[in-house]
Amino acid sequence: MNWQEFTALLVLATAMSFSPGPNTTLSTALAANGGLRAAMRFVVAVPVGWSLLLLLTAAGLGALIHAAPALRLAVKALGIAYLLWLALKLSRSGQMSRTDAAPLRVGFWQGVALQFVNIKAWLLALTLVAGWVAGQAQPALRTAVLLGVMLFFAFSSNFAYAAVGALLRAWLAQGRRLLWFNRFMAAVLVLTAAWMVKA
Repeated sequence: MNWQEFTALLVLATAMSFSPGPNTTLSTALAANGGLRAAMRFVVAVPVGWSLLLLLTAAGLGALIHAAPALRLAVKALGIAYLLWLALKLSRSGQMSRTDAAPLRVGFWQGVALQFVNIKAWLLALTLVAGWVAGQAQPALRTAVLLGVMLFFAFSSNFAYAAVGALLRAWLAQGRRLLWFNRFMAAVLVLTAAWMVKA
């Protein structure tokens, strides 16, 4: 992989990882409601799940999903339903949580599974495999480079969003600010689900 390809990869990884989506929205909301420690299970789950998705895409699963419209529709429908369910739970939460009994909990394995019904994650994995691996020399080495870069960006972006959520906790604890913040985050999830319908 030459430096031009690597630079293009870094630009794409930055744009896709740090732009709002279901992962970053949930990282922010989880940390705002339960603190940074409570959000870390999800923050770590995202790069783990995304790495599995990238490896499976490189191994051919991406081509299968792309070639089978019914399977693609099923993935999309599951992703939309899950995001809407999370948005509903989040929109009803107006109390700060200090324990694991948070109104919105997304554990490690849920975070890993979310990557497999996240259309944005699929599109990125397909783009990366098609642009940087398929038909290229040393596909295993290229996949390893992609994996390292995307692990870093997936963790960094979700940790940054979670840190912002955690920093907002004291301000959100006053009055009904948390309720309105959660409703805003729920609206972002609904908009993401709406985008997924068209994707």
